Amino acid sequence: MKPLPLAVHTAAQVRALDRHAIDDLHIPSYTLMTQAGEAAAVALRSCWPSKQRIAVVCGPGNNAGDGYVLARLAQSMRIDVTVISLSDTAQLRGDAKRAFDDFVAGGGVVQPWSEGCLAGAEVIVDAIFGTGLSRMLDATMIERIEAINECGAPILSLDIPSGLDADTGAVWGAAIVAERTLSFIGLKLGFYLGQGPNHTGIVLFDDLDLPAGATDFVPPSAFRIDEDFVAQLLPRRRRTTHKGQQGSVLVIGGGVGMAGAARMAGEAALRAGAGLVTVATCPENVASITASRPELMCRGVESASDLAAMIERADILAIGPGLGQSDWARALLDITLESHKPTVIDADALNLLAHTPCANSKWILTPHPGEAGRLLGIGTAEVQSNRLQSAREIAKKFGGTVVLKGAGTLVVTGDSLPYICDQGNPGMASPGMGDVLTGVIAGIAAQTADLPGAARAGVLVHAMAGDMAARRGERGLLATDLFGHLPTCVNPAQRF
Repeated sequence: MKPLPLAVHTAAQVRALDRHAIDDLHIPSYTLMTQAGEAAAVALRSCWPSKQRIAVVCGPGNNAGDGYVLARLAQSMRIDVTVISLSDTAQLRGDAKRAFDDFVAGGGVVQPWSEGCLAGAEVIVDAIFGTGLSRMLDATMIERIEAINECGAPILSLDIPSGLDADTGAVWGAAIVAERTLSFIGLKLGFYLGQGPNHTGIVLFDDLDLPAGATDFVPPSAFRIDEDFVAQLLPRRRRTTHKGQQGSVLVIGGGVGMAGAARMAGEAALRAGAGLVTVATCPENVASITASRPELMCRGVESASDLAAMIERADILAIGPGLGQSDWARALLDITLESHKPTVIDADALNLLAHTPCANSKWILTPHPGEAGRLLGIGTAEVQSNRLQSAREIAKKFGGTVVLKGAGTLVVTGDSLPYICDQGNPGMASPGMGDVLTGVIAGIAAQTADLPGAARAGVLVHAMAGDMAARRGERGLLATDLFGHLPTCVNPAQRF
């Protein structure tokens, strides 16, 4: 398979790219369909080399055409192919009709859906609906999609899991849960939003051999964050580097009984490469933090006035982990905001900010969906139903850079195109992961003047470390399990 592109598109943008290939580059549409089927055949053999019985489930449109091409090619490879149509094949038109005719002319047989039609299939190919679906499915189609999901065989979806909205990741009643999704021409925004991550499985890509630069014809809607960006932002250090050149981070948090959150954020900043990290916390936490991580400087803070000198010495502030919402916490947040220094704001600092909103171009806000809802005055479900719009609204209301955490973490700065993180895993839904992310972003920000870049790099580094830690298994993953992997992730130029 070909490398995933960085650009992510809406369904309309992918259709525009398709029309550009046909109308301007003079590539016949059936040639594109044939190449899609060929790419699917390659994916089938690459992902499941030992499987010899497949079922291809086709719908009413061009997505079905891709499936018929694949079925014809699979038969030529001596794979046992069952083709099932969920619609009247007499209604097929255009390229889909031609692909169907070619399959039948080669001896292929198409059967209607029936009970037990998937029995014995070792792989199922989903060629039911493409990116144009934008309506609720009827009860019969929902029942059949659910039956496909429940049959137990791995599923390869062509272009997009059927039933998934290509733009929002919404599910139109039911959607295929694929083990692999082979996307053609452009990656779809819906893969990374809403319920998309639950349905796409591992995303594969094929550009259908379009000429280099052809996809530049239509600007994307978002970009994926990739490791090359981290390498550019964090190049190999010079031999004469000293810690004073790597920035100073001040972590502010850790109310009574919450030492762990501030301590994890502080260590994460060190692991991300910050030269100096100080934790400002309530006095009773100092001994435990210093004993557990002596590389951290730790200062007890009785009142906001105790914080002023520490703020002055720091390059980057990170406030929120374990902060609480007491009068003490409010006073620490107020003096932090008054400093106008670059600041990462998380956890209870976000909840306090929601009560007294203000804007700042020099901060990075890192809400999870519940905190995002409080910032916007809406419910968590509403945030999750349109994560991209929610992140944009927070950025518009509060300024700076917004990191909306969750599956497919989004990084939004002003009117710039958003960035999406497609790494990370469900095991990272555990206590303290957000505190570690805050520290990672702050630690990277201490080493660069590019705050939005630090947010993007921090999100990816955090996700990569989480994936490395999850090699032992996702369930039971702890936030502190990431610490041993963070140095590997912030030194991409030194990996070999």
